[in-house]
Amino acid sequence: MIVIDYTNNLRIVSLSINMNGIVIICGNYGSGKTETAINLAAKSRQKGMEVKIADLDLVNPYFRTREVRVYLEKLGVEVVLPPKKYMHADLPILTPAVAGMIQQPSELTILDAGGDDVGVTVLAALGDYLSQKNCQLIQVINPLRPFTETIEGCLKIKEEIETSSKLKITGLVSNANLIDETTPEHIYDGYRFINEVSDTTGLPIEFITASSRMIPELDMDRFNCPVLPIDRKLVPPWKSI
Repeated sequence: MIVIDYTNNLRIVSLSINMNGIVIICGNYGSGKTETAINLAAKSRQKGMEVKIADLDLVNPYFRTREVRVYLEKLGVEVVLPPKKYMHADLPILTPAVAGMIQQPSELTILDAGGDDVGVTVLAALGDYLSQKNCQLIQVINPLRPFTETIEGCLKIKEEIETSSKLKITGLVSNANLIDETTPEHIYDGYRFINEVSDTTGLPIEFITASSRMIPELDMDRFNCPVLPIDRKLVPPWKSI
């Protein structure tokens, strides 16, 4: 159980995200999977867990775990990245460190995979390592983005990811947001939507997300799953937080 004290808002929120082992975060472009991965790593480390995270995103040139390496490392999260000369390459570069962290995972080992089916093809190259471990593949869904605003769209993305990665999705996360324009109703609607996806696929809802600044505005009793507070760390280079 995580207890987070939002002192400025005089609000305490209890969460029970108890993910451990190897957790692969995937989703379509614009789902917010990397922001989700970063915050899951940070919050888990703040809870006292030993956490590692590997940046396997070879698709998106802007939103990558590597952009917040300093922040994560200050928290005590071990961040595995490509060698410096390949830091901005869009190539399928797999280092021995990535294979090593899979062979010897920490209490929580997060793999931030690329977006869509193209981005997760790198996971197929790790198949021999992953097949020997008990790992979870989590699909992050933002129903306010193109291609995942319908159940059919989410299923199509799911099937494409599974085909390319040669792995099966094991759980779902709702990351309903319009960045700065997000309202509580967007979070409630996203929660209703992810329940429909869960009912259709039979997959469990691992948690939903909400901006930490919005948490005090939400009726937490409306959710039957954990809520991960998101402290936004990633922005495109043409915009500052």
